[in-house]
Amino acid sequence: MHVIQTHKQEAMIGGGVLTALGLVFSQAWLLVLASLVAGLPIAVNAWEALRYKQISIELLVTIALMGAVLIGEPVESAVVSFLFLFGDWLEQRSLAKTRSAIQGLAAAAPKTARLVDGVTVPVGQLAVGDQVRVLAGETVPADGKVIGGQANIVEAAITGEPDAKRKQAGATVYSGTQVSDGTVDIEVEKTGYNTVYQQIIDLIEDAQDAQSPVATFIQKFARWYTPLVLVIALLVGLVSQDVRLAITILVLGCPGALVIGAPVSNVVGLGFGAKHGILIKGGDVATKLDQIDTVMFDKTGTLTQGKISVTTAQYWATDEANVAAMVGAVEAATAHPLGQALVAYLQPQTTLAVEGVKVTRGVGVQAQVAEHTVSVGNQKILKQPQTPEQRAAIQAIVSGGASLVLATVDDKLVVAYGLRDQLRPDTPAMLADLSTNGKKTIVLSGDSQAAVEHMMMDLPLSQTHGGLLPADKVSAIKAAQARGEKVMFVGDGINDGPALAQADVGVAMGSGMDVAIDTADVILTSSRLTNLSVLFNLAKRMNVNIKQNLVIAIGTVALLLSGLLVGLVDMASGMLFHEISILLVIANALRLRHTPRKWQNLTAIKAHQPQTANNEGK
Repeated sequence: MHVIQTHKQEAMIGGGVLTALGLVFSQAWLLVLASLVAGLPIAVNAWEALRYKQISIELLVTIALMGAVLIGEPVESAVVSFLFLFGDWLEQRSLAKTRSAIQGLAAAAPKTARLVDGVTVPVGQLAVGDQVRVLAGETVPADGKVIGGQANIVEAAITGEPDAKRKQAGATVYSGTQVSDGTVDIEVEKTGYNTVYQQIIDLIEDAQDAQSPVATFIQKFARWYTPLVLVIALLVGLVSQDVRLAITILVLGCPGALVIGAPVSNVVGLGFGAKHGILIKGGDVATKLDQIDTVMFDKTGTLTQGKISVTTAQYWATDEANVAAMVGAVEAATAHPLGQALVAYLQPQTTLAVEGVKVTRGVGVQAQVAEHTVSVGNQKILKQPQTPEQRAAIQAIVSGGASLVLATVDDKLVVAYGLRDQLRPDTPAMLADLSTNGKKTIVLSGDSQAAVEHMMMDLPLSQTHGGLLPADKVSAIKAAQARGEKVMFVGDGINDGPALAQADVGVAMGSGMDVAIDTADVILTSSRLTNLSVLFNLAKRMNVNIKQNLVIAIGTVALLLSGLLVGLVDMASGMLFHEISILLVIANALRLRHTPRKWQNLTAIKAHQPQTANNEGK
């Protein structure tokens, strides 16, 4: 049976040729043979469905074909079987075409890799720790870190951005990206299915197979609709004693366009999003997006560039150089963006031994340095009262809108730093667009309230909340949901996992790709905030498109059955219009591939994509 199912195209061609010969030479046996050849794959599908206790569309058609032959109408039987397979072929061809972007991604992955010693090996044999060399014009074979050389690398396959980025020692590179010029040596960190590139391919495939609530409803509807048509046809046949009429009802009642209406819209819509750097995890997410009325944002690395620099330093220690060395040594052991900014600013000249590093989310880091306990973080690290001078200095930093970082040595406050970040260029336009469309916009940040308010003072925001731990962000989302609000949370995908999971829709910026793929519902691979507006519009278009397909499918069946009752439609002509309705549904879904004119300015805006790793105290 499997062999028959895999040769449906050959059966369609054979059935079509035999039907044409039968009509030309008026040979009924050729038409019966055509019905058998083209109808066999349909009957096999019907039988396979019955084995799983499902009454499928193919069962309707199979019964109709057998009935048409038995009542001496082989022409209708041959034509209907051919048209049914032809419609199925067109459907599969259209779906396959919309998946070509995924196939292109997979095909673009390199098959071999060149080790630094010149030996070429299959990519499948690469292991973590291997060192590979990538030349100009070649594709990076695995995720890793640059350990030598420099190159411009195009990351369009990962981020959707066409511009090349300069990569040198210490930079992260991804499998599937292209070296435009230069040469780099890479130490492999991830291979095969663990690479970001492969995860993106898997995500798109899984998402396109996922169904929206509308699609699920349609599938359930088709399951009870099919036996209903069987019952109606049986009753009509018994009452009217017109077997031909009953068989025609079976054929025209097939809801083919209804069944494919939602899947084809999902496939095309999600493919369009992926092309524009928006990865959506399924049609269910698209439906939820249409209900969002509140959008909450993380600040650092999401609304801002995450490029932080020290602007103020106030010391209360006699040996400033020693304090700076200890602070720099402690922060060098962390990955927090504020800490890395401090390291860049302090540039410690001596290497101090750091032991017992302990990071507390939303507070800071503590370690043992030169027999001293050194703590670096926000005001929650303070255990002793401050002097009036210290309080005034801290207040000045906070009221000026800078992020505050304090350091204590043996619980004694010794220095206060002020650090500033910059907004992403597209943040104001994105927030204005969301506000114009009636969305409530809220910032949830681990930074101080004053710093958040100062940074966001001129932006169209509904609320700003600072000084929040990751758990506090989750609580804020839960509180909004308890009020009946549908919440989207937008974060960087690094430490915002709990908030992304709690929100009705979690959206992660591409800088936190690994965590984002596991946690978020949507990933903006290009980290372009204006894509949020495109995301909302795409979701609306997808949902409208599915409903339009539903109207086309049900409307066609209703019109055909009405035409049948008044004598305007017969089996062959009805089946032809039935297949036309399938083509209309596919054509309507393919409209999602085109970018609306009003989106073009949004999708053309390119925001800076910071390569920073954000952590706890944002």
